[in-house]
Parts: sequence; structure tokens; C-alpha cells
Amino acid sequence: MEHKQFVSAIEQICEEKAISNEKAIEIVEASLAAAYKKEYGKKGQTIKVNFDEISGSMEVFQIKVVADEDEESDENEDGITEDELDENGERIIKRKFSVDKNITIEEAKEYKKNPEIDDEIEIPLPPKDDFGRIAAQTAKQVMIQKIREAEKESIFDEFKDKEGEVANGVVQRIEGRNVFVDIGKAVGIIYPVEQIAGERYNIGQRLKVFIVRIDREAKEANLVLSRTNSEIIKKLFELEVPEIFSKTVEIKSIAREAGSRTKVAVFSNEDGIDPVGSCVGQRGSRIQTIINELGGEKIDITEWSDNSSKFIQNALSPAKVVHLDIDEAKMHAVAYVEEDQLSLAIGKQGQNVRLAAKLTGWKIDILEDKKKIAVEEITKEDDKDEKEIEEKVEKKEETSKETDTEKSEKEEGVEKETKVKKKKKKIDKKADKK
Repeated sequence: MEHKQFVSAIEQICEEKAISNEKAIEIVEASLAAAYKKEYGKKGQTIKVNFDEISGSMEVFQIKVVADEDEESDENEDGITEDELDENGERIIKRKFSVDKNITIEEAKEYKKNPEIDDEIEIPLPPKDDFGRIAAQTAKQVMIQKIREAEKESIFDEFKDKEGEVANGVVQRIEGRNVFVDIGKAVGIIYPVEQIAGERYNIGQRLKVFIVRIDREAKEANLVLSRTNSEIIKKLFELEVPEIFSKTVEIKSIAREAGSRTKVAVFSNEDGIDPVGSCVGQRGSRIQTIINELGGEKIDITEWSDNSSKFIQNALSPAKVVHLDIDEAKMHAVAYVEEDQLSLAIGKQGQNVRLAAKLTGWKIDILEDKKKIAVEEITKEDDKDEKEIEEKVEKKEETSKETDTEKSEKEEGVEKETKVKKKKKKIDKKADKK
């Protein structure tokens, strides 16, 4: 490869992998050193190469460490013996002089003025440019490894301050249940546990992801991303609601069951600003944007209050609480609701009360309002009694009417009999006179 082509290849690597030019030169030097050692060096040697990007030339050195020359002994390839024990019986690692790694002070004076123990000495070696196939393969492997390491470091430097933020990404590929997302200068991974249940991903799909952490131990330069983390809700509200971004409205707590439903408690730090209305937006425009980003997940906005009773009632919305019994010491609340509100307060499979408990930090039980039922029963009994009384009065009135009629009829009959008797007496008297 010509020098210009080689330099062009280095520049391309820098651009694609987002690594600096200096780092790319270091990678080239390391790969050339590995190839030189494979072709012309020995196993125990340390080879260093200085590459001149402008001229394309290179200088080769062997690195040796200044040490005291010691008598020959059994040593491993690193020049270390482990044949001594201390007073506690623990093995002492003692370094011995190695011809390939060490140099005496007298020999080092040829390359450096006033050398000292542990100084590194660079001993020039003749440069070579004709490497065999094996040496070239070694250089390639070293270069790939170094580029991968440099890429990881570049990503770490780029994203170390972006952990806990939301990023725009494009689904790059799907391997098994793992989804790889391109977020610009890096590729992140959404593990199954961080995916919304039931949400499907397609290659080329755009979506917002939450950056959980940088996984530096991964084989690839991956960021761990999430779609289920509750913090993504907060970040999306900051993007869509100016009042939250400016801290005028504050998100106090979030309770989420990803893909199904979320409750958010908000509070206004300024009088005259409706925290719930600010988050919902005109005709629900703001909240709808967030819902769309989360694949249709339902979001309930409730107003936070330092009054526990009021906050719990707000958290149980849309159900209406008739009254609430709370135990501050045990942080336990019993909410009483009307019969037609019972299922709404509990929610499907207990979701509403479960999220309300998580949102408030209280243990919440839902009961039907027995007091109201008792009052209704008493009222029904009273109404029944009143009807019975009215019926009795009506019967009495009817009976009294009948009695009065009979009396009048009897009186009329007596009067008639009396008149008849009087007439008879008169007739009899007249007959006697005649």
C-alpha cells in the first residue's frame, strides 16, 4: 500500500470510529511492533515502533529496563522466580535479571547518560518493511483489537456525562431478543428486560431511548438502553413541557407499569400555574405526544400535595373517594368509595390502587362506603314506616267516615219512626173522638 493510501485509510478509521488521529497513530505503531516482533524478534522482547505519518517511515526500538545483574537461576519467561518464602510462609516473588528484558547500568550508559535502576532504555533496531503473511495477520489482529478498545474509550468519553439522558435512535438490527439501536456515534443495546412488553421493533424504526449506563465489558462498544425505566417519563416531560424544563412545575413522583399505565404527581412552584393543565396541554396536545412516544401507554397526571389525605385521594383518580381513614404511623390508608366507583378505584387487576400506592408511598385499601349504605337503609326503613303510618291514617279516616254515615242514617231513621208514631197517635185520637 502506498503512503498516501495508508494515511487516507487512517483518516477514514478516525472518522468512522470517532477516535483521534493521535490514537490512530498509536494503534498503527502497536500493530507494526507486533508484526516486527513476530517476524524478527523473540518472545520475551518488548518492541516499540515510532511511525512518521508525514514521511511514512518508522523507527524500531527494543525496550529494556536497567537492573542489577544477578546470578543465573531458574526463571519463567518473564524473568521471575518464586522459590523463596517469607517469615509467614508466603511466597516471595523475586525478579531476576533477564537478557531479553534487562540491561546493566554499564551497558545502558551507551544509550543514556547517567542511567539508574528501573530506567527504560530504547535500543535501536534495524527497520524492516517486508513482513511475512503470519506477521501481517498478527498486525491485523492487533489493529482490530486496538481499534475496538479505542472505540470503547471514545464512546465512554462521549457518553459518560449522558447517562440518565434520553437520546433519539434508529433500530439497526435485531439479534434474538436483543435490539441494537444506533444513537449517532455509538450503538446501544436494549436487553429484553428493558423492553416494553408487547412492543415490536423493526429495522429502521425511530424511537427515543433512555441511556442507562455504559457497558465497558461488552465485546462491542455498546450502551445499555431502556424503554421501561421510569426516568424516561421524566425526561420526555422535560422535552415537551417548558414549565417542567424551567422548574416552574416539578415532578414529585412517578409510578409506572411500562406499556400499560403510568401515574405522575406534579406540583407548581408558582401561584397561578396549574401543574396538571401545564402537563396535559391545550386539548391534550403535550400529553398525547408523550403517549405516542411510549406506544400508547396511558398516563394519569395528578396534583401532588403535602397533605397526605388529599394526595392519596388525588392519586386514586379517576375514582372519587367519599372519605378516607389514615394511619400516619403505619402509613396505611383505607379509602371508602361508592358502589359504582369500587371497580374504578381498584382498577383492572388492581392496577389503579397499586400504582397509587407506589406513587404516594402509602399502603392503600379500597372499601365500599358502608356508612352511606347504612344511611340509605335507615332512610328506606323510615320511608317504609312513614308509608305504613299514612296507610293507617287513611284507614282510620275511612273508618271514621263510615261511622259518621251510619250515625246519621240511624238518627234519620229514629226521626222518621218518631214522626210516624206521632202521626199514628194523632190519627188514633181523632178516631176516638168520632
